[in-house]
Amino acid sequence: MNLKQAGSGAEVDERLAALLTNANAVRAITAAVEGTIGPKGLDTMLVDRFGEVIITNDGVTILDKMDVNHPAAKMLINIAKAQQAEVGDGTTTATIMAGGLVAEGVNQVLRGVPVARVIEGVRHGVARAIEEIKRRGRKVTDLNDPVLRNIAMIAGREHADIADLVVAAARLIGVEKLCEPNFKLSDIITAEEGAENEVFMGVIVDKERMNKEMPEELTDVKVLIIDDALEPEEIGDEALSTESGFKRYIELQDEFKRNVRKIVDLGVRLVLVDRGVHDDADEILTDAGVMVIQRVPAKDLRRAAEHTGARMMKRTGLKKDLTDIEKYLGYAERVYEDEKLEHVRILGGQGKPMATILVGAATEEVVGERERIAKDAASSVQAAIKGGYVPGGGACEIALARAVEKAREEIKGMAAYGVDCVTNALKRPLAQIVENAGFNPLEKVEEVIAAQAAKGSDSLGIDCDTGEVADMLERGVVDPVPVKLHAIKAAGEVAVAILRIDTIIKKKEEGAAAGKNAAGNDAAGMPDF
Repeated sequence: MNLKQAGSGAEVDERLAALLTNANAVRAITAAVEGTIGPKGLDTMLVDRFGEVIITNDGVTILDKMDVNHPAAKMLINIAKAQQAEVGDGTTTATIMAGGLVAEGVNQVLRGVPVARVIEGVRHGVARAIEEIKRRGRKVTDLNDPVLRNIAMIAGREHADIADLVVAAARLIGVEKLCEPNFKLSDIITAEEGAENEVFMGVIVDKERMNKEMPEELTDVKVLIIDDALEPEEIGDEALSTESGFKRYIELQDEFKRNVRKIVDLGVRLVLVDRGVHDDADEILTDAGVMVIQRVPAKDLRRAAEHTGARMMKRTGLKKDLTDIEKYLGYAERVYEDEKLEHVRILGGQGKPMATILVGAATEEVVGERERIAKDAASSVQAAIKGGYVPGGGACEIALARAVEKAREEIKGMAAYGVDCVTNALKRPLAQIVENAGFNPLEKVEEVIAAQAAKGSDSLGIDCDTGEVADMLERGVVDPVPVKLHAIKAAGEVAVAILRIDTIIKKKEEGAAAGKNAAGNDAAGMPDF
């Protein structure tokens, strides 16, 4: 038999080389984030070649910034990114469980269990775990429920000020808005150096007015939003060099000025522009006491339009009659520039109620991390409102592991070993949490399993301060159901995908000499890899 050396030094069948290579890559990715999970998790320092430093314990940030080339490792990172995009939190849990599933699957294959049977069992175990977590979810029926602050505290890494901001914003916005499919509470968060923590009804445009001659504060404001440049139509250099072309250029300039004056005639006081603003428009609007903000980010434009009830228009829309243009206008009770924070606030819009969470940060270095923490907290709170919550701290996963272990009896043959992979992977989050807290993971996991079985409770876990078994619900340690659901589902999908890979072949470079020695390859009967 053709044998190869594995990373551990043991000899293994060459047919398993791809599986072991992928498993080692997954293990390396898991190791990068597992030390951050739980209340005693530590931070990771990320340094690029220019010396720029990021210090964080946010799983998806670590994975996103890592320099990774291995395709299996990238698969795991993509799963974490999908988790972040879907529910906004739980990336570390998803990564740890996926890594656990792959490791357990490889162990079973090395014992002689066919990969197909392992995959069959993994799929059955994951499906059972998903059924169980749906059944165990507790609903949030009131935005004043203290459990929401607990969720914000856990996801917000014990930052009480951020948890309070997020919960206050959720109450301002209301259940109906929070349950809209396309609304993300995390999108209303902005962090700024030197700001005070604040929640208010309105939006922030993260830009200053075009010049200091424009008004700093306005009330009873008509708002125009131009999703374009506020500039004359361009004419080509070749056309401009001709007499007719130059004449056309002058006509376009005059038409542009007339169109800009329509803004003034309509009584518009605030103009938000996606791109640049021509000097002529700047002069006309400044003289008329209009506040103009140029190069506004698309996200801010969208939020301002929703809040003020304005409809975004292109610059060609200014060619329309005044009555038609007026249909595009929005309204705000108050607009002002905060010179210290270098942004403009739009308050009291006639469109959709819109809240903003402003997170203060003492220094520039912690702005990004404070914003990431707040976004995780907001995502978790919204997920709990939509889908309910379960005990956190790894307690729920232990209860799921116990349920999946019972489901093993439903499986005949060697697929049962795949179910064992799911059972063991579900124990990984608690094991890592207690290990990070300085306790023996094997001992503590068994203690929790025994305690849950004895008391018939799915909320018993480990107090990371004392090492004693404790009720996570009583301690306020809870996680949203959607976060757990997506983490388990994503972990199962990536593990199955990696276990299914039998061979790794390097693709030829695109554009390489396709005809190189083709006759020789044909003669040898060998494909050109």
